[in-house]
Formats: sequence, C-alpha cells, structure tokens
Amino acid sequence: MSGPHRPAQLRSGRDTGPEADPVLVEIVAGYLASVEMQVETAIGRTSRSPMIRDAHDYRAGIHDRRLRKLTGRSYSALVHPVVRDFPIETMRPGDVFFHNDVYLSEGGIGHLPDLCVTAPVFVEDRVVAFVQAFGHHDDIGGAVPGSMPSGATSVFEEGLMVPPIRLWDRGVPNKAALRIMTRNSRMPESLAADLDAECSACLMGARRMAELFERYGTPTVEACFQAILDQTTETFRREVLSRIPVGTYTFEDYAEHDGVDPPRLHTQRISLTRTSAGDPDGERLVLDFAGTGPQARGPINHCGDYADGNFLKKWLAPVLRNLADTPERMAQLDVNEGVVPLIEMRFPPPGTLLTPVFPAPTNARTFVILRLLGVLAGALAKAVDGRVPADQETIRYTGVYGTGLDGAPYLMREVLGGGSGGRYYADGEDTVHVVPDSRNLPTEFSESRFPFVVERLGLAVDSGGAGRHRGGLGYEKHLRMLADAHFMSIADRSILSCWGVRGGRAGRPFQVTVDPGGPGEREVDALADAEPVRAGEVIRIRTTGGGGWGDPLTRPYDEVVRDVLWGKVSRTGAREDYGTVVTGPGDDPRVHVEESDHLRASMRAGRGDQPFFDRGPGYATLSGGATSAEVDWL
Repeated sequence: MSGPHRPAQLRSGRDTGPEADPVLVEIVAGYLASVEMQVETAIGRTSRSPMIRDAHDYRAGIHDRRLRKLTGRSYSALVHPVVRDFPIETMRPGDVFFHNDVYLSEGGIGHLPDLCVTAPVFVEDRVVAFVQAFGHHDDIGGAVPGSMPSGATSVFEEGLMVPPIRLWDRGVPNKAALRIMTRNSRMPESLAADLDAECSACLMGARRMAELFERYGTPTVEACFQAILDQTTETFRREVLSRIPVGTYTFEDYAEHDGVDPPRLHTQRISLTRTSAGDPDGERLVLDFAGTGPQARGPINHCGDYADGNFLKKWLAPVLRNLADTPERMAQLDVNEGVVPLIEMRFPPPGTLLTPVFPAPTNARTFVILRLLGVLAGALAKAVDGRVPADQETIRYTGVYGTGLDGAPYLMREVLGGGSGGRYYADGEDTVHVVPDSRNLPTEFSESRFPFVVERLGLAVDSGGAGRHRGGLGYEKHLRMLADAHFMSIADRSILSCWGVRGGRAGRPFQVTVDPGGPGEREVDALADAEPVRAGEVIRIRTTGGGGWGDPLTRPYDEVVRDVLWGKVSRTGAREDYGTVVTGPGDDPRVHVEESDHLRASMRAGRGDQPFFDRGPGYATLSGGATSAEVDWL
C-alpha cells in the first residue's frame, strides 16, 4: 500500500558488470570497514551529548548507489526514504540529508529521538554510494524531557517529526532548519553540536569513499561491492540455512505493558518456514508475523512493514549466526544486504504492533524489535534442538532530570545493558549492551556533571537464569540524589522474564526501587516519566538477567562454587536454583557433596513434565494463571 504515510517501496537489485578480483575484494571490504570506523570515531570525538559522546548510542553505515548496505559490523537505518524524496540526479556534492520521521523512513527509524543524516558520495558529479549515520539523541521535543513519553497515545506527543530534508546544500548548512530543530529541543546546544559532528563525519566519510572509486575506477569498485554481498549470501546459505531442517517452527513472546492500558500480553509471533531447494521461489527463510497482537494504544508499536521489511531483515539476521560451526566463526559472519535475498517477510494487515497506522506512538518500540530477536531465536531453538542462546533483554532507558546545584536545568539519560542468555557451550555474558560499542555513562563524568553520587555499580547477584550454562547477569546501580529530581524509565521485562531453554530457568526481571530499606521505600513502574525523588534518596536500578540454558541440576558443583566466590550467585541461590549446598567462609566457599547430591535427587523427584521454554513466574500473572504458553512445548 502506498500513500502519504505508507510510501511506495523502492527497488534495489543486481547490476551486471565485470568480475571482481578476489584479492581486491578483500582490500575493498577492509577499506569499507575502515571508513565506517573512522566516521564513528569522528562522531564520538566531536559530539557533545552524553548519549552520543559517552554512551555511544549511534551507528554508521555505508551503502551503494542501489541503496544496499555494504558494511556488516552493525545495523543502520536506510537510504531508501532519502532517494524516494530526493532523486539521485538532483543531489550535489556537499549535500547532507536529514530525517527522523518514523512513518516516512521506510522502516529505518523506530522512534523520533533517532536522528539520521545521509551524505551521497560523488565521482565526476555522479552518485556512487552513500555514507549514513544515525543515533539516539537526548531530546527532540515532545511532552517529556527525553522525547519518550511513556503514556503517549499519538506520535504528535513524542517530538518534532522531520521528513527527509536537505540539511546541507552543497556544503552550506540550512540554518533555518537547524534553528527549528534546536528550538524544539530542551538540549539545543547538545543537539546542534551532535548534528554538526554527524554531518561533518559523513562528509569526511564521503570524501574517503570517493578516493576509493578514484583509485580503482567505478566499475571495478562496484564489482567488488557485488562480490562482497554475494559472498554473504552464499555463506549464509551454506553455513546457516543448511543447518535448519525444512519445515515450519512457531514461537511467540510478549511485551508486558504499553504505558496506557493495564499490563497484559502484547503478542509478537513468528512462524519460521525453511523452504527446500525445490521450492518455486527458491531456498529461503520465510518469516510470517501472522498472530502478532493488535496495535497498542501506548508507544510500543514498530513500523516494520515498509520496503519489504528491509530493515527488519538485517536487524533479525544476526540471530541466525548462532548456527555457525563455532563461536569464532559466528563472529566472522557480517550481516549486510547479502542476507536480504534469503529472507522473505509476510506481515499481517495494518493495525498490529508491527504494522501500526499513523499516528500511532512508537517511542518505546524497543519492546517490539528487541522481543522479535528472541521470538526468532525461540523458533530456531525448536528447529535445532535448542542449540541457540536463551533469551536476553539488553537495553532500557533510565535517567533523571531537574535543576542542578548550579541552578541550571539538566537531563541525564542512560542506556543500561543486561545479561545475555546462556548458550549450549558457555554461560551468558554479563551486562551486555545490544548496541555494539555502547556503554553505561562513566561514573566520574556523571558525578561531575549531574547532582547525584553513584554509590554502587556492579552485577545484580542471582539475576542470571539458572542452567547448565547460567544466564548472564544484569547491572545493579545505586544513585543517591543530591537535589530533588524526577526519575524516568522506559523499560520492559519488569513482570515477564528472559526465558530459559532446554531446562534452563528464566532470568530475573527489571526492577527500580527508590529509597530501598528507608522510610520512603517504593517500587517504580518500568514505564515512568516523572517519578519524584527527594534529595538524599537512593535510586536502585536492577537490569534483567539472561535466561539459562540446560538443566541447572547438571551444572558441576565447582562452577556453582566459583559463581558464589565471584559474587554472581548467592548461597541461597546456589541451594534453591542449583541444588548445591555451599559451606565454608566467604573467601573459601566449598560444596557439601553428600547434602547436595541428596538435595538434587529430591528436586528432580519433585519435578513433573517441563516445557522446552521457561518464562518465569511473571508469565502466570498476565496469562490468567497459566505457567506456560502452547508454543513453549515441542
């Protein structure tokens, strides 16, 4: 469907051209990675906002003239909406285009704080490629500081919407447009500096890309681009698709609340079909989202059904890498446009969580796109007997805002990670951030700029799901406020948990407590815009732990004792979750083997049939008492 809010899809296909020299292909691939890293480094060193400069919540990408993403270190937005509104023949050297409009981004932008700049690459006045950067910015207007109102019922409450515009015209910034954007932001100086950093970095990247074309010639470089994408296609077909048995596998998971209606199960469902080589449309993966729940009134919707789901294909494809032979090989597999021909997406009609209708709000769309990673992983787990990681939920936004000790207003936003899921060969990783290279804010920086003290930043003990391979741990962070302020949170998995697989248990959910142990102790909802916090009170944030993999009663005693020694598992957790009785002093824990053997035997005898996936106790709260879903069983 095309129209003012559902743009016509753009075609990108293969050119015929000269064959590429294999050695030169490797050189060009390395050059692309170098340019991408140089652009990101330039942004990090010249931007101003904590979210970009310190938390590194931004990405760069390089695309060819057919709008295909060539680099695979990270995800990126799309060039499609820029070319849709500004045909390539109208572009000029020095141009930089800007957009953040979710419904006019062809699915590449998820919420309004994600601002995207795009610079075309020219050789002899001809566009040959694009360099793009997009990142999450502190504030672009809207109803609340940070531009992510948890109770929004319309995108008009979420901030300034900008369709694709020419922000720099032949090297000259559009000061009127910049003034409009900064006027709408509560952090105008940071926004202006960040945009200047991103535009300048992309123009620098465009110059470096032009040097590549000038060195080897356009036909040769484009042949190398095609070879890079073809290699990805064939590698994923040979090393990933071949490991998935032909058939259909269905899984679903849920967002727990939308900020407007009472908590309930907002379903996201994938039926994964692996077709055979004899299929009329070829060997591929079909992802059918039928069964996904209706569009939410609150801001958890994600516009996925544009450009044939091009963004979602590249967003979800990294999950497939878990099927590689070894972890080392998995790390070598890039996800670029080469994965797109192998994936077909089938979306439900307009009006669902993945096909929202303008002007549905979207600022908390992470609840959907992050959950979809787990839904695909769950479907794959069914296909390959669980040889994929358990679930993880590794992003949420927290922060405080108010008036600082100097009398000036401030806004602190932070993206805290969580634990990743246990794997069939190893424990999950602790405090992983889903955005590559992103991180929590440095304590020294935070305390020097904002009116609070970071009293603790460490691992949340017992947060990782129990398993033969334990889920990774989340953060525990304590902020003691030095002045009255307001706390904000955009987070999910506060009722539901990251699921465990193949006998592994679910991880612990997200939790925020103000003044823990004090007279004003209170739990804060995971979706909160303005929770009052008084000077002297502590905000305790605990992020999610990853799900466990495999039966925790098969975890060797020495590994449990090691976790106790390292402070990752408490002695109570060792007993209740792993059937392991730990004795001895704190610096020399030991296992009581006889008691532990007896305890494990008793725990095994008391278990009945168990589903393949464990969702934790929170699922029963929202399901009407059911402890598992139909799709949780093989």
